[in-house]
Amino acid sequence: MIGFELSEEQQQFQKLARDFAANEIRPVAGQHDESGEWPLAILEKAWELGLMNTKIPASCGGMELSVLDTAIMEEEIGWGCTGIATAITANTLAQVPVVVAGTPEQHQKWLAPMMEAPLMCSYAVTEPGAGSDVAGAKTVAVKKGDKYILNGQKMWITGAGHASWFFVLAKTDADAGHRGMTGFIVPADAPGVTIGKKENNMGQRASDTRGITFEDVEIPEENRLGEEGKGFLIAMKAFDYTRPLVAATCVGLGRAAMEHAIAYAKERNAFGRSIGDFQGVSFMIADMASDIEAARMLVWKSAYEIDQGRRNTLYAAYAKRFAADTCMRVATDAVQVFGGNGFNKEYPVEKLMRDAKIMQIYEGTSQIQRVIIGRELLKG
Repeated sequence: MIGFELSEEQQQFQKLARDFAANEIRPVAGQHDESGEWPLAILEKAWELGLMNTKIPASCGGMELSVLDTAIMEEEIGWGCTGIATAITANTLAQVPVVVAGTPEQHQKWLAPMMEAPLMCSYAVTEPGAGSDVAGAKTVAVKKGDKYILNGQKMWITGAGHASWFFVLAKTDADAGHRGMTGFIVPADAPGVTIGKKENNMGQRASDTRGITFEDVEIPEENRLGEEGKGFLIAMKAFDYTRPLVAATCVGLGRAAMEHAIAYAKERNAFGRSIGDFQGVSFMIADMASDIEAARMLVWKSAYEIDQGRRNTLYAAYAKRFAADTCMRVATDAVQVFGGNGFNKEYPVEKLMRDAKIMQIYEGTSQIQRVIIGRELLKG
C-alpha cells in the first residue's frame, strides 16, 4: 500500500522549516539579494535549530536524518529564498563524500566539529574549463612520501569564502581519465590555498561563489578519501544524495512564484474583471500547480529510494531535471502574469526568475540530467 501522508515527526520538521523561512528568511531575502551580503546571522540560527548538517552521522553528534526528511525541510527553506537555501545546504554536498567514503577517524576530525560550531565547508570539483565534463579537470595531486602536492584551480565553488575545509577532486593519474581522480579533504587555511573574489552573480546573490587556487599545497595522506582513483565515483555518489535536495528547493521557489501569481491575478483588474478570470492567466496558473505537484512527487520518490538503500541515480536525475525546468518556467510565467510590474524590482517575482536560472545549471545541468536519464534507461 502506498501512502503520501507525512509522519508526525516529518510534519514537525516541515513546520520548523516553514516558520524559519517565513520569520527569518523572507523578511531579509530582498536585502541580501540587493547587497549580496553573506547571511551569517541566518546560518547561525539555522545551525542552532538543526536545519544544517542533517546528514552528519549520529556517531559525530549529528541527527543523521533521511534524505526525505531533509527534502521536506528544503522545500520550505527554498520557498523562503533559494540563495539563502543554497548557503545553508552547501555543507551537505561537501560533507556527503566524507560521510560515504571517510574513515571513522575522518568523520571525527572533519564532521564532528561541525556539530559543535556553525562551521562551513565546500565541494570543490568544478574548474574554469571543466564543469559538466568533470573528467576534464586539470587539478593534480602528486604523491611524495606520505603526502600529496596539490596544484590547480577550481571555479564557481559555493561557500568558498567562508569554508573551513574543501572536498577537492584531483587527478593522481593523468592518463586514466575519471579512473585517475582522487578525493581529498583540504583545509581552507593550508599554505598555498588562495580564495578568489566573490563573483557578482545574476541570482542567488546571498550565496557566496568564488574561485580557488591551489599552489603546491601539501596534503597529508590521511586526508585522502578512499582509495586512489575512486574520487570520481565518490564525487558523483554525493549527487545521489543532494540532487533530490536541490530539486526540493526548486519546488519551494516554484511554489513561492505561483503563490505570488495567484494573489496578483486575484487583485489585478483588466477589462472590468480580475485577470485571473481570463483563461490566458488561469491556464498558466493551472500548469504551474500541476507541474509543482509532479516535481514534489519526483523529489519524494528520489529521496525515498536512496533512503531505502537503493541506487537512486535515475530518480535523482528525473527530479533534478524536472524540478529545475519547472521552477524556471513557473517563475517566468509568474513574471508574465505580473506583466510590466513583473519586470520591476519593486515586485517579488523578478528576483525569483533570476534565482531560478541557476537551478538548471548547478549540480548538473538539465542537459546533463537528460544524458544520465538516457544512459540509465538504455543500459537497462
